[in-house]
Amino acid sequence: MAFSNIRAQAIIVRSSSCKTRKYSNGPDLVTRRDVMGLLFVVPIISLNLPDADGAGLPPEEKPKLCDDACEKELENVPMVTTESGLQYKDIKVGEGPSPPVGFQVAANYVAMVPSGQIFDSSLEKGQPYIFRVGSGQVIKGLDEGILSMKIGGKRRLYIPGPLAFPKGLTSAPGRPRVAPSSPVVFDVSLEYIPGLEDEEL
Repeated sequence: MAFSNIRAQAIIVRSSSCKTRKYSNGPDLVTRRDVMGLLFVVPIISLNLPDADGAGLPPEEKPKLCDDACEKELENVPMVTTESGLQYKDIKVGEGPSPPVGFQVAANYVAMVPSGQIFDSSLEKGQPYIFRVGSGQVIKGLDEGILSMKIGGKRRLYIPGPLAFPKGLTSAPGRPRVAPSSPVVFDVSLEYIPGLEDEEL
C-alpha cells in the first residue's frame, strides 16, 4: 500500500505523577523513573485519505427508483424531447388519468447530478412528496415532466439548466453541490393524485 503526504506530528504528554526530591546542597532533582514519565514523544502518521466513501469502504447504497436492470432497459427506451428542452424516458407507463394543473400529486423522486450522484430523495425520507403540480411549487422541469405522467408511472427526466435550479444548491455532507442553472436528472414515480381520487369517489 502506498502512502502519500505522510507527516509526523508530536504529542507531548506530561505526567501528572511527577515528583521532585529535595537535596540540601543542590537544586531540585527528579528521579529517573519520573523522568521517563515526564515527557515522551509519540509519532503519529497522518494520511491524506479521501473522506466519506474514500477510506477503502464501499459507498453507502442509497435507495433508487431505477436499479441496475432498469438502467440496462433504459438504454433501449426512446428519448422524448419537448419544446422547452426537457427530455425524458419512461421507465414504466402508468394507467389512468394524468394530473390536471393545480391538483395535488404524491410522487417519489430521486434527484441526481448528471454523474449520477444523488443530492435529494424522497425515498430516504420515507414518504412521497406532495405538491400542487403546475403551480410553481417545484422546479419547472419537474412540473412539466409530471403533468404528462399517469398514476403508477415511472419516468427519468433529463432537466436542462434553465428548467432546473436558477440559484443552485449548496453541498451537504455526502451530497454534491448543484451549480446554478446546471442540468439535473430526476427519477420520478407518480404514486397517486389525492384531489382527483377524491372527486371520483
